[in-house]
Amino acid sequence: MKVRVKFCGITSAEDRDSAIIAGADAIGIVFFKDSPRFVPLEKAEMITKDLPPFVSAVGVFVNEDLGFIEECVERCAMNAVQIHGDEDVKYCLKFKSLKLKGVKLIKGIRVKDRESLAAIEDCPADAFILDAYKKGLYGGTGQGFDRSLAIIANEYGRNIIISGGLNPDNVYDIIKEVKLYGVDVSSGIEFSPGKKNIELMERFIAEVRRAEIEE
Repeated sequence: MKVRVKFCGITSAEDRDSAIIAGADAIGIVFFKDSPRFVPLEKAEMITKDLPPFVSAVGVFVNEDLGFIEECVERCAMNAVQIHGDEDVKYCLKFKSLKLKGVKLIKGIRVKDRESLAAIEDCPADAFILDAYKKGLYGGTGQGFDRSLAIIANEYGRNIIISGGLNPDNVYDIIKEVKLYGVDVSSGIEFSPGKKNIELMERFIAEVRRAEIEE
C-alpha cells in the first residue's frame, strides 16, 4: 500500500526542489507566524509556483481566520489545508462551506492520551495528522508519542497521517507497526529549523518505499 509523504516546513525554492527530487508527494508551507518555519504569503506564492503534477501544496495554519486561509489557497493554488490548532468541528464545517473546489481539509490532533482521538469521530476533515502534544506548542516539536494510539486511531476508519519525531532511522519501523495513509516530517530532515537536508530527505523516502515493498 502506498504511503504518502509530506515534507513540511518548506521555506525556500531550493528546498522545494530538493523535496521534489527526493520524491515527496506533498510539501507543507507554514503560515503560522510563531513557527520558526513561517513563510509570508508573498514568498509562499513563489515557492508553490509551477509545482509539477502529482506534487501537492499544503498550507498549514493555526487558529487562523478563514478569510486569510481562502486567500492563501487561491494565491498559492493549494491542494489542501492543514489546520493545526484548537479548531473545533464548527470551524471545520465552516471551512467545508467555502467555495474552494477540490481543496482537502487535514485536521491536526496533538495526541496527549486516548481522549485526544475523540475528535476524529465527528470532524468532517478528509484526513487527520497525529502529532505529539506539548503544552503551548502547535506542532514542529520533533517529539514522538505513544504509537499504540495511532493504531487505535485507525479504528475510526479515517485517513491517518503520523507526524512528530519521524526521521530516516525510525519511519520504516513505524510504517510496519501502524497502517497509515501518510507520514509528515519536518525537523527529522533538517540541518536546522526551516533548512532542509537533501540527503536526509532521500533517505527518508527510501525507507518509506522499502516498507511499502515489504507489505
